[in-house]
Amino acid sequence: MKPKFLLVLILILAFLVGCSPEPEVNSVKVAVLPVLDALPLYVAVEQGYFAEEGLDVELIPVASAPERDALMQSGQVDAILNEIVSTLFYNKEDTSVVIVRFLRVATEEYPLFRILAAKDSGITSVEDLKGVEIGISEGTVIQYTTDRILQNAGLTADEIVGVAVPKIPDRIALLASGELLAANLPDPAASAALLQGSVVVIDDTTIPDISSSVLSFDANTVSDNPETVRRFLKALEHAVEDINADKDQWLDMMLEKGLLPPPLVGNYSIPDFPTASVPSEGQFNDAVDWALDLGYITEAVDYSSSVSEDYLP
Repeated sequence: MKPKFLLVLILILAFLVGCSPEPEVNSVKVAVLPVLDALPLYVAVEQGYFAEEGLDVELIPVASAPERDALMQSGQVDAILNEIVSTLFYNKEDTSVVIVRFLRVATEEYPLFRILAAKDSGITSVEDLKGVEIGISEGTVIQYTTDRILQNAGLTADEIVGVAVPKIPDRIALLASGELLAANLPDPAASAALLQGSVVVIDDTTIPDISSSVLSFDANTVSDNPETVRRFLKALEHAVEDINADKDQWLDMMLEKGLLPPPLVGNYSIPDFPTASVPSEGQFNDAVDWALDLGYITEAVDYSSSVSEDYLP
């Protein structure tokens, strides 16, 4: 081979290598709370659906939202299980996370949040809750859904009194003892409280659009590795289809991962999980209006930069 031709060939190969795109990041770390909403993520790992998409997914259990947020803010995870309200706090200055899918939603048949009264409180109606302290977690989806459920039922903002009880087990215990007359609890924790004698006053089946959990990816991951997000959601969709087809199959997994309280075995009907979808602009902006009214944010957070359906299968 002539030296000049060889030199040209080397230069062409070097150019082609230099122009080759960087390989996509195939490792994804997700912070997950011990809630039923995380079930599709665990199923996708167990069934090998993430692996089939060339993804190495690690689910990192966290005990609380602050722990989850600390991992995301320090760059230790790529995605989180959260809600619209927490997304507002992430994105109130710059877009830090992008909602790419619903994980769980309330429907007219299945509640996600229930406002309960203590067994011997005498509270049986929404009217009875006027001025009564209701156990909530301030600045969270719990406070948001409490306000919206009760306002939709006719109470004014002044008639709704929240008291901060951030931890769910504490809310259940105080409700069971009667020290707390009412509380908002997510399901299935609410179902566990019902077994202890608490009673349902009202739930979000009356206004299901306000209640959901979502999967949010770090904004840099979304912009730099869009195909990773698409493959992740494709695998997740397979898991949702499996769960909806045979819910009893996953009972052992739910108990092992702490997604279902043991007393509920045989006493709880697992809801359908939503298929590929994201919150609407109306749902998002209602949470924005609530957060603005209470001073949790000072400027509206933009829907189009905070929510994207572009990566759904």
